Amino acid sequence: MASRASHDYYRDDMTRMPPLRSIAQTLCLDRRVRKVTAAEAYALARKQHDVMDTDLPVYPPAARRLGLPEGATVIDNCHGRIVGRTAKARRFYNRMEPSERRKVEADLREAVYEMQRYPLIKAEAILGLDADLMIKATIVTTEDDAVNVFNWLANFTPYEELAEVYAKSPVLPIPDILVVGFNHWTTRDPYYHNEGGPQLALVDEEANVIFNLGMRYFGERKKGTLTLAWTSGMRLGMAACHGGIKEIDFSGCQDAEVQAKGKRSIAFFGLSGTGKSSHTNSHDNGGTLPAGFSKVVLHDDAFQIDCAGKVCRVWEPTLFDKTDSRPLGHPDWRYTISAMNLALTENDGKVLPLGQDVRNPNGRALIDRDLLGAYVNRCAFPDIMVWLMKDTCLPPVVRFADRGLAVAMGASLMTRRNLAENVNEDELKKLVFEPFANPFRVYELWKDVEAFLNVFVAGAVGYAFNSVGFWKSSDRDLRNIPLATSLTLQTALLLDQLEWRDWDLLPGAQIPEKESVERLLPGYAATYDPENVENRERYLETLKDRFHQRRVFLQNSDLHNQPELLMKLVNALMARA
Repeated sequence: MASRASHDYYRDDMTRMPPLRSIAQTLCLDRRVRKVTAAEAYALARKQHDVMDTDLPVYPPAARRLGLPEGATVIDNCHGRIVGRTAKARRFYNRMEPSERRKVEADLREAVYEMQRYPLIKAEAILGLDADLMIKATIVTTEDDAVNVFNWLANFTPYEELAEVYAKSPVLPIPDILVVGFNHWTTRDPYYHNEGGPQLALVDEEANVIFNLGMRYFGERKKGTLTLAWTSGMRLGMAACHGGIKEIDFSGCQDAEVQAKGKRSIAFFGLSGTGKSSHTNSHDNGGTLPAGFSKVVLHDDAFQIDCAGKVCRVWEPTLFDKTDSRPLGHPDWRYTISAMNLALTENDGKVLPLGQDVRNPNGRALIDRDLLGAYVNRCAFPDIMVWLMKDTCLPPVVRFADRGLAVAMGASLMTRRNLAENVNEDELKKLVFEPFANPFRVYELWKDVEAFLNVFVAGAVGYAFNSVGFWKSSDRDLRNIPLATSLTLQTALLLDQLEWRDWDLLPGAQIPEKESVERLLPGYAATYDPENVENRERYLETLKDRFHQRRVFLQNSDLHNQPELLMKLVNALMARA
């Protein structure tokens, strides 16, 4: 399905074109703005003052896909104070009062006026790799921001690569996406966020436009663009997923009981640092998957669930991964396309990017999806949905027998901030709620709640994995939950190896029966059974408080505009602690 250009989308009444789209569209059509390919953007990027060349080859298949010259090497774009996303810089045009809109529109026109003093470039991409879900996007920025254009084209797909497929796809009732970046923007106006420098991410999700002003970090371009793609998918009736999903096929296994499982798909939802990629990308779940299985991955970060079609579709051909766990010589480096905020080191006469967050937190690399092994552009509807929680009161795995509780736990997903985000030290210490692990939602929460309720009604089963550690004697004195334990539990879900008992502290939730889990993880019950916690009275108080916080969070959200839906979720979150 193809999106529509501005003229086609608004042709019945051009006065319906919103101001922000008109401003962006006018800039895009300025004939002085030079259109560039990925190869041209790469050549320009190598000349930028903040971009360094390395001796690490760009992953050859990706280099060919992007049209890069023979022997192209990975470039490293390093920033200053800000090396992560700045959520507080976002302003949502459609939530503003009329007077506020007029102010922002004027400030934006002034910013574009200043932007046009610089040589400008633009590029076109296609978001989505399945012919049934494709959206055209255009990015415009200054020539000295070419590295972000190159990374954006590498992260998505240069238009020319899928032009024929796109031309044959049915037309969507969705406008093309427009992205404008201007790193040189500055202001002293206290209205705009200033954490390490003035920044503005101005979003009009109805017009499919985003402006990144004063924001160098590539993650702003990537997630801003994805925000509009996810929202477009929502407008088409699909659930927007900031998560990873894979499909396991057991039909090749020798054991007849295992073989009978056929294909099972499992999705993971969590913010950076919760194990989303580790669970999605793990080759064999730490050796716990049976011999003879096969696996395909859709993506580890972004996809869309189509309940009507019972399929999931992917947006991107690459991974934008943290490199904190990838030392020099790690096999993943061979799949690298581009690097951001990484130290450089010299090894055997070669200058190479150095991960492990040596230079600064949140070092990143764009990595080809070939890293995942076999992958697909669409996969089966998820059988299993896992919320990755940073809640110390939850055991390593909880099953939700009640759909309302499954949705309520996703809608009030509890986590902690991390160094992938541009926040101060106090914010890093706070427990926060991020519904469905998607900080990029720009529409009402109740729409997400309805979408995910549809997913569970359509047959998915919900679980929570605790990814931070389980209560030993306090919220700080925790029992470690190794990744190997979580991967073993993942396999157990896929193979239905666990039996469940109702958790008396949370109606509608279940925890593993002792005998079934001990067969897989000896000592599990003694370590993680909520009955065995130390300082139990304090544990029960904290558990009760956590679920009270969840209820209050939902009651203070826009769900109050949908009282029946709100009551369904609130009533499901009644812990008996």
